[in-house]
Amino acid sequence: MNIPFFHPKPVVRARPEHCISRANIDPDALKVLYRLSSAGYTAYLVGGSVRDLLLGRTPKDFDVGTDARPSDIRHIFRNCFLIGRRFRLAHIVFGKKVIETSTFRRQPDNVPDEYAGMYQQEDNTFGNPEEDANRRDFTINGLFYDIQTFAIIDYVGGLKDLEKKIIRSIGDPNIRFQEDPVRMMRAVKFASRLHFEIERGTRKAIKKYHAEILKASVPRLCEEIFRLFAFRSARDAFKLMWEFGLLADLLPDLSRSIDESGGNTSPHWRYLEALDADPASGEASHAVCAACLYYPLFKAAVADERRFGGRRISRPMAARGVMRELAERLKVPRVTFFSAANLFDCARRFLDPPESQRGSRFLNQSDFASALQFQRVVLRAEGADDAMLRPWEAAWEKVKAGQWKGWTSDGTGEADEPFGGERPHRRRRRHRSRRFSRRRDTAEGAAENN
Repeated sequence: MNIPFFHPKPVVRARPEHCISRANIDPDALKVLYRLSSAGYTAYLVGGSVRDLLLGRTPKDFDVGTDARPSDIRHIFRNCFLIGRRFRLAHIVFGKKVIETSTFRRQPDNVPDEYAGMYQQEDNTFGNPEEDANRRDFTINGLFYDIQTFAIIDYVGGLKDLEKKIIRSIGDPNIRFQEDPVRMMRAVKFASRLHFEIERGTRKAIKKYHAEILKASVPRLCEEIFRLFAFRSARDAFKLMWEFGLLADLLPDLSRSIDESGGNTSPHWRYLEALDADPASGEASHAVCAACLYYPLFKAAVADERRFGGRRISRPMAARGVMRELAERLKVPRVTFFSAANLFDCARRFLDPPESQRGSRFLNQSDFASALQFQRVVLRAEGADDAMLRPWEAAWEKVKAGQWKGWTSDGTGEADEPFGGERPHRRRRRHRSRRFSRRRDTAEGAAENN
């Protein structure tokens, strides 16, 4: 059983012993660290950014931990906004970029250590770096980078687990996963994204308490589901979700389809693998991700007439039917739901040449890029030749560059104005108001009668 990691002394790795350089840290994050340090506060780079830098990866964002209180942070930075009710966070804004800065916190007072996790959501009190590290989820996320000494500070054994490529819960996972069930999905996400193994005790706790995931808020679950598609790791992430039983809890129809179609050899994995391998995988919309996840279920629904009383069902109706689970259980936005359902039936639209009238209209639609990516994923997952998409990809590149000429009546695709360029505005016809027209008609009628 895991126990809280309270070490008498932290492991400190000096600058010559690690690979993190300030050249790899975001300049705005450095501004925050240096300004807090110069004001007399302790300021560390914390969380996933330290982990990714040690692994030679580019962090998605940079978070800062400090002993400065939220009011002190707002006093130091004019571009600071305080958010959160349960625990106040400082968002320091640089244009569209946000450096999240949090005050070190600790366990609530008068709570035994073995039950500390169960009470974490009820109270938050400020603490020191060691107490803050022990409240985090996994050891590899509990590392600090000191901007003054350029050293790595480890209170929870994260450096050792990082070298062994292990995901390990900080504290007893049986308590930590009941405290916040979403941590189980985060363990899956980090294991698939970093290609790490989940430590034995942590795995056993996920298998034991996987049903607790239904107690988490639906918006958080929806957000975490789509995060599993990031960093080309969708196949491994959803396979772990299925193995742990988390997928059966959240999306039972999808999990049942995987079971009935072969389990480990299910075609669902081929489509997710093709999505991971797609060049535009990092830019895939939520609609493309959802469509790739449910496409085998859609094909089965169209082929199995027995499910609908021996009657053939229309493809749009089948698409919305299989996607209804996402809408009902995870409350995905309506735009994602309908966009994903429409992608299921986009294959026929690629049969026309892009220079045709229907092809040009298709290129002009807002979801064309998603349709092109989804069709490319489907063809590669099914082992089909995607050469038919080459003209469409070339036309789309011209559209993005403003060089596409569009469609003309002779079908040559040589219009007078480039696609997307300025077009002459039709003069709007002015209409008289109904009151004025009625008054005029009355006057003319009276003149005729006279």
